[in-house]
Amino acid sequence: MTTALGNLRVLDFARVLAGPFATMLLADLGASVTKVERPGTGDDTRAWGPPHDRHDQATYFQSVNRNKDTLVLDLADPQDCAEARRRALSADVVVENFRPGLMAKFGLDHEQLRAENPGLIYCSITGFGRGPGAPLPGYDLLVQALGGLMSITGEPDGEPQKVGVAVVDVLAGLFATTGILTALHHRTRTGEGQRVDIDLLSCLLAGLVNQASAYTSGGVVPARMGNQHPSIAPYELLPCSDGELVLAVGNDRQFTGLCQALGAPRLAEDKRYATNTARVRHRGQLRAELVRLLAARPAEHWAEELTRLRVPAGTVNDIAGAFALATGLGLTPIVELPRADGSTVTLCRNPINLSATPPVYRSAPPPLPHHRSV
Repeated sequence: MTTALGNLRVLDFARVLAGPFATMLLADLGASVTKVERPGTGDDTRAWGPPHDRHDQATYFQSVNRNKDTLVLDLADPQDCAEARRRALSADVVVENFRPGLMAKFGLDHEQLRAENPGLIYCSITGFGRGPGAPLPGYDLLVQALGGLMSITGEPDGEPQKVGVAVVDVLAGLFATTGILTALHHRTRTGEGQRVDIDLLSCLLAGLVNQASAYTSGGVVPARMGNQHPSIAPYELLPCSDGELVLAVGNDRQFTGLCQALGAPRLAEDKRYATNTARVRHRGQLRAELVRLLAARPAEHWAEELTRLRVPAGTVNDIAGAFALATGLGLTPIVELPRADGSTVTLCRNPINLSATPPVYRSAPPPLPHHRSV
């Protein structure tokens, strides 16, 4: 099958999540990715379990390492380091997320490599940049806390909460992929490589979008609101006679449909609720009205009725339910990849749909070799 990045060679020194996620996306799109790992332990996430699959492999590692080859090198060993440098000089892209300055000790930093490989795209992922924040450890939980995300996540009277997945690492991986592909496009036109610098804190701040602009443009410091939205109402989780209903009413037409379904068309005409701005201003009173009306029926009933009226509504799925929904909608969320021993592993598919050069699934995440590669 023709792939979009079939002639691209990537050397991946990255560990854990952000970097490996970016290189897996490139591998899915056809790039040849070689993952460099430490002798003995390999990537930290090989030991991050449970859960494990039926082959006793950590599912965390598997989530971001398919379609790659692995190379075991000890960069502190001169022979291994020379092999790493040889491969870096023949690569199109190098990705690393070591502490700033460490790669320079091995002669594997951008400045030393580009002298001999001027077309190289060199992507560095750090926690807090290469300046004064360089010594700080870039763990997702820490960045969620320092970057403000935890301050807006959770109930108003509860403690700050992290998001249920390492969302900052995922954002950084996506920004890194975008930066790499942009640099490759520039190289195609000019022959010139460049450095792609990504830091987790900046990725999080950019990912705060409207919450960030509330501060930068409006001077408002957002706070925790539970499941409510600072700018839209009703946009939250509401109790019904049995379970909870998610409502995501984004415009006045949808609110009118909600009121009709609840048998309370008068609410859509009430000046306190007739516009979104008014609804946000009177969200407490509106919530009380909705809770009273929703108590008459189970959440599933309201979800079906409101969906029929094109009002965004639903119930809260667990992860199994989410995959079942996607399967039922024909989205094919799971792919099966072959292992070297003839078995298979099932993973979440790449969500990018391309008509001419779709993602490919060549191989399962590689086992760690028991010996060094040179």
